[in-house]
Amino acid sequence: MANTDVRAAGTADRDLIVRLAFGSMAAQTLRAAVRLRVVELVGDTPRRAADVAVDAGAEPQPMTRLLRALAGLGVLREHAPDSFSVTSAGALLDPSRPDSLKSFVRMFTEPAIVRAWEHLDGSVRTGEVAFDAVFGTDFFSHLAQHPELSAEFNAAMGQAVSETAAVLPYAFDFGRFTTVTDVGGGDGTLLAGVLSAHPGLTGAVYDTAEGLAEAPKTLARHGLEDRCSLIAGDFFRSVPEGSDLYLMKSVLHDWTDDQVVTILSHCREVLPPGGLVLIVEPVLPEVVDTSAEPDVSDGGVTYLSDLNMLVNVGGRERTRKDFEEVCHRAGLSLTAVTPLAEAAPYSLIEVVAG
Repeated sequence: MANTDVRAAGTADRDLIVRLAFGSMAAQTLRAAVRLRVVELVGDTPRRAADVAVDAGAEPQPMTRLLRALAGLGVLREHAPDSFSVTSAGALLDPSRPDSLKSFVRMFTEPAIVRAWEHLDGSVRTGEVAFDAVFGTDFFSHLAQHPELSAEFNAAMGQAVSETAAVLPYAFDFGRFTTVTDVGGGDGTLLAGVLSAHPGLTGAVYDTAEGLAEAPKTLARHGLEDRCSLIAGDFFRSVPEGSDLYLMKSVLHDWTDDQVVTILSHCREVLPPGGLVLIVEPVLPEVVDTSAEPDVSDGGVTYLSDLNMLVNVGGRERTRKDFEEVCHRAGLSLTAVTPLAEAAPYSLIEVVAG
C-alpha cells in the first residue's frame, strides 16, 4: 500500500473514532432541538435564527449555534448566513407527522435511559443491570412510578413500531388465522396495522394497564373498537386464551432467558392445535457482518440495542440459536426465520408447539 493510501486509511479510522466519541453530544443536540421545538418553529421555508430564538424563548447567538450544529448533522439546512430550513430527516421530529420520531428521540435521550450507560463497563464486568443500582428499582417499576415518563415511553414505542406496522400485514399470511393476540402490544399500533389490512381477523392487545393507556385512542383512530379488545394483565403470570395466533414484537429482548421461557411457556399453554406464535425481533448473525449494503444494515444499532438491554433492563438481542434454545425450553419449536427486509433489522420468527 502506498504511503498516501496508508495516511488516507489512518485518517478514515481517526475520523470514525472521533465521530463515535461525539455520538452522545449529537444525541443531546437532538434532544435540545426537540425540547425547544426547533423543527416546528423553523418549518419548510428558510427562517432566520433570531426569529426562531424569539419564538423559542432563547438567546439569538446560542440558537444560531444550535441550528448550525443541527445543519451539520443533517437535520436542518443553512441556505444563507443564519437562515435555516428543515431537511427531510429533520421533518421526522415534527410531532404532527404520523411517522414522527419525536417521542422516540425524547425517550432515548432521557436521563432515565442515558444515566445507566455511564456504568456500562460495570455491567460488562458483573452482568448486572446498571439501571437498578442507579435508580434503586427496575426500569419498568420506575416507569410505573413516573406517569409522564411512562406516557413518553409508550409514545416512543408506538413511534418505533409504526414502520413495522406498515410492512408486517403484507409480509405474513395472516389470512389463515381467525384471531390474533398481540402480547405486550402497548398502544395497539402494530395490531391496528394488521387488523386494518385483514378485515376477516379479530384481535386483542394484551399488556399492563400502564402499557394499554393509549390503546383506546389507537383503536378509535382506526375504527377497530368492535374488532379488537384490550386485556390488562401480566404475561409472567398468564397469557389470555382464545387466539390461534400470538404476536410479540420487541418484547422478548427486554428479558432474561429464564423470563423469556416463562412468557413463551404461557403462550404454549393457550396455543390451540395449528396455532402459531409469531415473534418480531432482530435476529443477530453468528458473526458480526459489516459488509452489508447501507439499505439493509443498521450501522450497528442492533448491537447498541443489545447493550441497552444489558444496562437498563437485563435482556438481550438474540441469534437464531438463542431463540431455538428458549423456545425448546418452553415446549415450542422454531420453524422459520424470515428477514423483514422493508423493516430491517427485524425478522419474523415462526414458532409452533414442540
